[in-house]
Amino acid sequence: MSICFHPSTTQRSQAPFFENPPLEGHWREIVEIMQEGLLVVDPNGTIKLVNRALEELSGYSREELIGANCTLFKCDACRLVRSEARQAWCRLFEQRGCMRSKCHVMRKDGAYVPILKTAALLFAEDGAPLGAVETMTDLSELDRKNNELRQLSGMLEEQTMFHGMVGRSAKMRAMFHLIEKAAPSDAPIFICGESGTGKELAARAVHELGPRSGEPYVQFNCAALNEALLESELFGHVKGAFTGAIRHRQGRFEAAHGGDIFLDEIGDLPMSVQVKLLRVLETKTFERVGDNRQLSVDVRIITATNKNLQQLITQGRFREDLFYRINVIPLYLPALRERLEDVPLLADFFIRRLRLKSEKDIKGLSPGALRLFMEYPWPGNVRELKSALEYAFVLADEGRIEPEHLPVNITMGLAGEIVSRDSSNDGGDQKDRLVQALRQAKGNKSEAARILGINRVTVLNRMRKYGVDLQRVIRA
Repeated sequence: MSICFHPSTTQRSQAPFFENPPLEGHWREIVEIMQEGLLVVDPNGTIKLVNRALEELSGYSREELIGANCTLFKCDACRLVRSEARQAWCRLFEQRGCMRSKCHVMRKDGAYVPILKTAALLFAEDGAPLGAVETMTDLSELDRKNNELRQLSGMLEEQTMFHGMVGRSAKMRAMFHLIEKAAPSDAPIFICGESGTGKELAARAVHELGPRSGEPYVQFNCAALNEALLESELFGHVKGAFTGAIRHRQGRFEAAHGGDIFLDEIGDLPMSVQVKLLRVLETKTFERVGDNRQLSVDVRIITATNKNLQQLITQGRFREDLFYRINVIPLYLPALRERLEDVPLLADFFIRRLRLKSEKDIKGLSPGALRLFMEYPWPGNVRELKSALEYAFVLADEGRIEPEHLPVNITMGLAGEIVSRDSSNDGGDQKDRLVQALRQAKGNKSEAARILGINRVTVLNRMRKYGVDLQRVIRA
């Protein structure tokens, strides 16, 4: 309930009502049946009037409240208001308008109650403030229901999330099951998949579900350093081992002793370091750079790559014996285009997190934006989807994300040329298929897109690429 009294309106509209003799003495009864707590204070903040609802909300009796100062409620919003006041003790008396805020007040027993408070001034005929009236609406039940909703949302999220990985598709469920089975083993685990599919999350899940979860988890990107520094970074060095080695250094394997070590981008490991890694796998021993003492290490090795190691072996760039050592339990992470049914789940997951960070009231994807998401092949996989939504949150202010808020490569379907559902790589054959589909669809580009299994924008792009004249196609 919102009450705003102002001399220019209140005297005209309210006076006839209260001057009616049968109703004049019933205003107290009206106040008492209100569900919202109500109090009236004088310009100094002294409480002059309260209703029964306020007694129930605050836990104080009417006798305890009348004559007390309204600071008794220790309202967190009021403290902020008073700190910003300049001349009046409360900013409400300075700005002379209605104020509404969601805040907390303290009950007599010390418990905090969430409320929606509305406050307004009462004026005399000469325009001087007589005091203020406030209503307090108890939001405890609403907050309880919101908490229940968040818990239910969390339960739903648990059903679609596996250690940070989101998915309900058959391929993802199979992969989650394999991780659960593989984690208790001490055998090396090899994670393969395209860039952006979540290999780091899968490695972390293996560690968290395994018997070494309470021990160190060390992650290292094999492509991050040049060959001269890689060996020192992995195995450590002693002082004086090389120029710049001014003190002893512990390597990643020593740091991971007893736990798991995750070597990402293993396909970029130089051949010289591959030899030493193979020795660690076979003997559980290694030597620091510049030292001839053998150190024992107890670690489970998890590796990952987005490269084709079989092809690298053929090219002489990766050791075949090392491949068989690390590829004991292979985990394949499917590309996002192979599990498009998970796209809405992923979009909702990232939107909820971006909404918390940005505090923007973005409710989700519009039907048009969702259609583009479902048609796009996502060559950058989950990482690209997340980036697209981060881009959209910059452009969108509220409501739903529309197609115009998305990156141009998604709205134009440009990745359709990168990862095509048409398996043919021959330009001439692709043009023939396009022309045939347009003829079959009688020039309808949307229908031609359906026939080819691509989106309409990709049809337009291919028409421009191959110089296809639609009128000539139809006439033919």
